[in-house]
Amino acid sequence: MPLNTTAAPPFLAVLVRGLLAGLIAGLLAGAFAYVAGEPHVEAAIAIEEAATHAESAAGAHDHEDALVGRTGQRGGLFLATGLFGAAMGGLLATAYVLLSRRRRDDDDGRSGLLLAGAALLGAVIVPFLKYPANPPAVGDPATIDQRTVTYLLMVVLGLVAVWAGSLGYRSVGNQAPPWLRAAAAVGGFLLVTAVSYVVMPSFQEVPADFPATLLWNFRLASLGTQVVLWTGIGLLFAALMHHERRRRVATALPSA
Repeated sequence: MPLNTTAAPPFLAVLVRGLLAGLIAGLLAGAFAYVAGEPHVEAAIAIEEAATHAESAAGAHDHEDALVGRTGQRGGLFLATGLFGAAMGGLLATAYVLLSRRRRDDDDGRSGLLLAGAALLGAVIVPFLKYPANPPAVGDPATIDQRTVTYLLMVVLGLVAVWAGSLGYRSVGNQAPPWLRAAAAVGGFLLVTAVSYVVMPSFQEVPADFPATLLWNFRLASLGTQVVLWTGIGLLFAALMHHERRRRVATALPSA
């Protein structure tokens, strides 16, 4: 009787690898954010503080010190990205296990990498193109709740768009030429994305005098942080799962 070397690993083993991959990727993303994003955050805070002091001098309102200083915020950056990365790695591992029965690819590493790429596309890039990140001094505090809810809803719609693309890819059948399956996938993804962009509200709250270069440098750094995070999760999780598969194969083989 042939040995089953392709049996799925237990959920706990996959979860631990997802958490570990997410934690490491989160720390790497934190390092990227510190190097590429912190200078732009400092510049934006300087603009915000200058405006606050000007309003205080005019008697508009009193100036309040931040509850956490900039040193604490910088240290908390790595804690936040590490914990967030671990959480996302855990979610990726859970999705990997839930979708394992529907996967046609026996390569555990490649499957994990594809899942991370889908998450990056649906949960990061699609929402970013509609609601790009804003630095301090940009945004009306009165609309923060509305902006938070609409952004989270956009994340959900981005993931739905990825699912629609996957559904379109499978719907044309295995016998269809690759170009037709790819076209169906892109069509399904773009259809849901376009409808979402039209239906969801827009927010134009960037002050007219805010430096455009600073704005876009901050947004690119924010996007880059997410790209580093999800690329790191995908690559590390893929490597760990590939190693786990090789270990299971080696264990299942009879000793000489």
